[in-house]
Amino acid sequence: MDERSAQRRREIEAAVADVRATEARDGVSRESLEKIKQRLIRLAGRTDLFTAADFPPPEPGSRRNSCLYRISEDPDRRFALYANSSLGGYGTPAHNHTTWAVIVGVSGEELNRFYDRASEGVRVKGEFVVKQGSGVAFMPDDLHSIHITGPLVNFHMYGLALEALHHREYYQSDERAWKVFPPHSDIREARPSR
Repeated sequence: MDERSAQRRREIEAAVADVRATEARDGVSRESLEKIKQRLIRLAGRTDLFTAADFPPPEPGSRRNSCLYRISEDPDRRFALYANSSLGGYGTPAHNHTTWAVIVGVSGEELNRFYDRASEGVRVKGEFVVKQGSGVAFMPDDLHSIHITGPLVNFHMYGLALEALHHREYYQSDERAWKVFPPHSDIREARPSR
């Protein structure tokens, strides 16, 4: 392992250890997720270690517009940290996570829209652009959607790995119906080796 990869591994391990400690000490609340978000913003500040060259987006013209790289996950599937790399032109419907979630920017911009459930499905209640130095945090039932127009790399961290989230709901607006996301299946393994 070259020195840069070793440094990336050390930075990831230190950040995840701090996140684990925060959750163990403070539980899961808006306040504890704010602390987790701030710690991940510090990690994302190491833009020299988390570039699109390190975590390449899909090739232009490929079936997907975004790639998720697993960069940390505990053996019990907890504290899953992913690098999301996208060319842009990507978005999601309004959805929840069924676990806590934090998204922070490394490079580029990701628009997050926030929603409340409503009799007509969902109602927009705000939005925020995630970019370098900022992020958003979600309790398990919070609803949001993401909208990416240009190239980006960012971090998505979840209390439980995406493949283990079997009851995430999303709002299918053209059918005016809530549906269950299938577990995420296209995640690239990128955990640094020792």
